Amino acid sequence: MQKTYAPNPNKIEKSWHFIDAQGQVLGRLATDIASKLMGKNKAIFAPNEDLGDKVVVTNASKIAVTGNKMKNKVYYHHTGYPSGLRSETMEKLMARKPEEVLRKAVLGMLPKNKLRKVRMANLYIYKDSEHPHQAQEKK
Repeated sequence: MQKTYAPNPNKIEKSWHFIDAQGQVLGRLATDIASKLMGKNKAIFAPNEDLGDKVVVTNASKIAVTGNKMKNKVYYHHTGYPSGLRSETMEKLMARKPEEVLRKAVLGMLPKNKLRKVRMANLYIYKDSEHPHQAQEKK
């Protein structure tokens, strides 16, 4: 009789992935990051446990997008008050907070469940090349 293997998230060692986003296309980069956050690149993947790695993304302000997304893509949010629907184009959001564009793209590619917030906590995005995670980098 075979037994089902269930990985223990407490015994899994999280590795660090460092990604330079300069010149990379937004959607392709976001799918790669989401896959690493979920742990799909590991042999012991389990969809109901947080087995993913930590991901550090630098140069988020230099991400490339295809087509006319900079002018046509619109991000919406509601303030909670009557007629509180606010909108902002990708161009304005990139000028104001370039990390937020990548964060929203990765957030949309993760499964909509209770682990989503936990997995997003393992993502660190910086608009420049400097980051405080130098100690985790393997030489």
